[in-house]
Amino acid sequence: MKKLFIILMVTGVVAVSCKTNQKEMDAQNPFFQEWSTPFGTPPFDKIKPQHYQPAFSRAMGEQQKEIEKIANNPEAPTFENTIVAFDASGSLLNKVNGVFNNLLEANTSDTLQQIAEVITPDLSKHSDWILMNEKLFSRIKSVYNNQAKEKLNPEQKRLLEETYKLFVRSGANLNENEKNKLKMINKDIASLTLKFSNNVLAETNAYKLVIDKKQDLAGLPEAVITTAAEDAKQAGMPGKWVFTLQKPSMIPFLTYAENRALREKIYKAYLSRGNNNNSNDNKAIIAKIVLLRADRAKMLGYKNHAAYVLDNNMAKTPDKAFALLNQLWKAALPVAKKEVKEMQAIIDKEGKNFKLESWDWWYYAEKVKKAKYALDEEMIRPYFKLENVREGAFAVANKLYGYTFSERKDIPVYHPDVKVYEVKDSTGNQLGILYLDYFPRASKKGGAWMEEYRRQWKPEGKNVLPIVCNVGNFTKPAGNDPALLSWDDVLTLFHEFGHALHGLSSNNNYYSLSGTAVATDFVELPSQIMENWAAEPEVLKMFAKHYKTGEVIPDELIAKIKNSGHFN
Repeated sequence: MKKLFIILMVTGVVAVSCKTNQKEMDAQNPFFQEWSTPFGTPPFDKIKPQHYQPAFSRAMGEQQKEIEKIANNPEAPTFENTIVAFDASGSLLNKVNGVFNNLLEANTSDTLQQIAEVITPDLSKHSDWILMNEKLFSRIKSVYNNQAKEKLNPEQKRLLEETYKLFVRSGANLNENEKNKLKMINKDIASLTLKFSNNVLAETNAYKLVIDKKQDLAGLPEAVITTAAEDAKQAGMPGKWVFTLQKPSMIPFLTYAENRALREKIYKAYLSRGNNNNSNDNKAIIAKIVLLRADRAKMLGYKNHAAYVLDNNMAKTPDKAFALLNQLWKAALPVAKKEVKEMQAIIDKEGKNFKLESWDWWYYAEKVKKAKYALDEEMIRPYFKLENVREGAFAVANKLYGYTFSERKDIPVYHPDVKVYEVKDSTGNQLGILYLDYFPRASKKGGAWMEEYRRQWKPEGKNVLPIVCNVGNFTKPAGNDPALLSWDDVLTLFHEFGHALHGLSSNNNYYSLSGTAVATDFVELPSQIMENWAAEPEVLKMFAKHYKTGEVIPDELIAKIKNSGHFN
């Protein structure tokens, strides 16, 4: 066999065979095809891990050619042939990135993480090659300095300003030595940030609080115990109970478990993620990131990393950010101290000889809430069936904006938990597609977020519909009960749905300005507005119905929710 392989290699047969295989692989790569799915949604059932690296490679190559064409255009630079052309470049890269980055956060695997480790430095290098391209920046600068001749409308002016600022903030004005140094810094920050995130997920998944004595479950609601038993069974430990660092598991334990030592144990495990002197330790990574960010900020003319970040946001300066925080701190601190006294009073009344610690906070805050407002989480949770809360959010969007949401079961999903909805406006025109992915799993990072698989924009006047997602980590169904949300979960669902509406309501001509591509301190406005609707009595009565009886939440409970709204 060795001899035959050598002969084939010398004669070139192997090379031809490799090229043929590559062509076959490219022909099978979904990223190189027009997606025939409804609305051009990602064909998750066809996309495999082996498709990503070839897709990234080709996508970066295509964008490089597009950039070279813009930079070497013999015509004088104009808004159309430079700014608009740059904005429209990289469509294949956006397509690949949209799928890969979302799955890396919502449904990752060892393979995807390995691909990310390989591709992240390449993407950083590719980005720097574009944003430090002297010829391209020269054209952009020319358009920026002569914009009065262009007679631009407000959206076009915004695109020009943001494009120019992007290049300046990315080092386009630096000399060659400084650019090379910045490229190394960007590469290292990108790789370290990815490693940091992977370590946190690994630490989260590695920890299990295993309970084998029933008395250690004292105080926990039955639904929480049932879920812990199911998690133990899935972990190969039938007859025991498992609690994890996923918040739907950890927070109820901290809120209700009478065993203080176990509360401390799980709390400290959560706080210590990345700080266990093992292969997932993040201390050195944090130190490197901090130093690299400081170096980058100084190279670009900023006092520190905070000044660099905030200059591109509404706050503008660290001083203004601290002014707001101190204003809040001044008002909040006396209230927090008063609440601590109330919690300590309960501890003393119970005859316990200890001072309130951070791992006691949830437990005693719940006791104060029950004593002070006659309200505890388990009184209201039965009214917040996940499906009802979701439909409530949809109903609010319908009343406010006329939007409708229809489930589509013919659109591929990346996990069985995911549901897909077609969104239409008040006239029946399609607005976009919404994916909802609400339950925790080991392949998903913690928290809740909104992201875009595809942004809305209008290349050459043709409207591209947005594809957005809401991802969360809410309580799963337990036993025969459906998924019942906490009040915080309800607010989170409404909040993230507000971000989704922001992305779905986009009506922009240019990719770079589309959807949630706004200042990061402004991006929270639509979500805060939506979140604040959740507690309105009229809205609560639309969706808060007891999952067993169908009873609408009574006025008495609504009043208690309202009265306790500023507690804790």
